[in-house]
Amino acid sequence: MKKILLFAFAAMTGTLAMAQSSKQVTWTYAAKKIADKTYEIHMTAVIGGDYHMYAQNAGGDGPIPTSFTFTKSPLLTLDGAVKENGKMVKKFESAWNHDVQYFERTVDFVQVVKLKSNIKTALAGKVEFMVCNDHECLPPADVDIKVNIGG
Repeated sequence: MKKILLFAFAAMTGTLAMAQSSKQVTWTYAAKKIADKTYEIHMTAVIGGDYHMYAQNAGGDGPIPTSFTFTKSPLLTLDGAVKENGKMVKKFESAWNHDVQYFERTVDFVQVVKLKSNIKTALAGKVEFMVCNDHECLPPADVDIKVNIGG
């Protein structure tokens, strides 16, 4: 019985910690048509408090880099990799014992997609990210992405 209670407590604590990570970052999504059947998908992160969110190439071992995983769709193709627009900070962090790259306050991630025909669809997937400040790192969080495009 003690093992079951300990496991339940650990699971609840982990769930609460994961919820804290996603509360520190607010995500918004928008599609911008840039050519016929071609869209920029803007995935903008607003980072709260004194936290920072690691770049896609965080640098070295340690921090979890921000990463995007998109659901495959027969209606669209991804054109290139996700680009980062924002003021990137490169700094030595003693917690990792090397230089890392991260964003403070806000960063706009942009993925170009091409529709295979003039139809309405959505780009779906997940973003995984990690936030830290000078005193602590919160566990990585996964947030769903869904952006309507086309039409």
